[in-house]
Amino acid sequence: PDWYKSFKAGVSRTGRTCKPPPQSTRRKNFEFEPLSTTALILEDRPSNLPAKSTEEALRHRQEYDEMVAEAKKREIKEAHKRKRIMKERFKQEENIASAMVIWINEILPNWEGMRTTRRVRELWWQGLPPSVRGKVWSLAIGNELNITHELYEIFLSRAKERWRSFSEPHSENDIEDAGVSVADREASLELIKLDISRTFPSFYIFQKGGPYHDLLHSVLGAYTCYRPDVGYVQGMSFIAAVLILNLEEADAFIAFANLLNKPCQLAFFRVDHSMMLKYFATFEVFFEENLPKLFLHFKSYSLTPDIYLIDWIFTLYSKSLPLDLACRVWDVFCRDGEEFLFRTGLGILRLYEDVLLQMDFIHIAQFLTKLPEDITSEKLFSCIAAIQMQNSNKKWAQVSENNVVKC
Repeated sequence: PDWYKSFKAGVSRTGRTCKPPPQSTRRKNFEFEPLSTTALILEDRPSNLPAKSTEEALRHRQEYDEMVAEAKKREIKEAHKRKRIMKERFKQEENIASAMVIWINEILPNWEGMRTTRRVRELWWQGLPPSVRGKVWSLAIGNELNITHELYEIFLSRAKERWRSFSEPHSENDIEDAGVSVADREASLELIKLDISRTFPSFYIFQKGGPYHDLLHSVLGAYTCYRPDVGYVQGMSFIAAVLILNLEEADAFIAFANLLNKPCQLAFFRVDHSMMLKYFATFEVFFEENLPKLFLHFKSYSLTPDIYLIDWIFTLYSKSLPLDLACRVWDVFCRDGEEFLFRTGLGILRLYEDVLLQMDFIHIAQFLTKLPEDITSEKLFSCIAAIQMQNSNKKWAQVSENNVVKC
């Protein structure tokens, strides 16, 4: 076309491209403008180009029909998927509603007599209804420390006093309290402030100004005063946050303090190396028993359990797994105790065994530190159910005892 000749001439003379003529000029010269990709296939060519042959026209028609058929197939598949998801969700909601009635009317009023029955244990495995979750957790964790709401208020007041005193200049006469220096206490309380902002950041509810920020700060602060020998350790904020989401403030503190007083949690949060080594050794016994190929693969890279287990155990999976899935892990952990934490770890390794077998040390460590976000409850619990917590006719507690002797 004339405009194209002018365009080329402009380039050759100046070395720069010239602005093409207006859209209307192009339409006039081409006398054709495809309206869509469909038009490119189905419409005839412009008059200044050779016409399509019969074979080419038929081929283009066939290609178009195939595209339409494929699009319809995808649309039907997506519709079926949406329908299936909605059906599963509706069924899940029905199950939760019926389970809630059973928990409220039958199990909770007769807790001590029914908690260990087969029926209740099976119902428990399926996940607790959110409306009764906090109550069941409180009952299952217990209150061996005999903490009352009044005691919580006392330690909360103490924490608030310390926050005020730390905002003021210290005198040189500051003395150590309960074996923990003022500097250590201040560092511990400052770490709480920092960690709260890192707790479930995508939810925003624990961020400064969020509805649960002050509650989380209070529970953690009160605990540092209640247990100065333990203080605040990173990871605690996730545990406290999950409890706050399911319990009233004082009840969350009671469950938190009792939960952290369990042997496994106490060992990890006090960094008791001998006890931690005992847990890792016991875990490896069941790792080798259940997943021998992956166990040898990890061994070949000298990849030890502490690399991934510490983070999982410290936060009881609440940082590593989606929150709804972590809560379901907590459900059964409250039922079965510490053994289930390690069984869950083996379930995760089983779920991703094929993927992990293809990885080297660095990629395995990275993968297990940040698990895929699309992990589902059904898949994980199916893998956990397949894990056998028995070695040479010995259960977790017996193997653990043997490792205590070895340590």
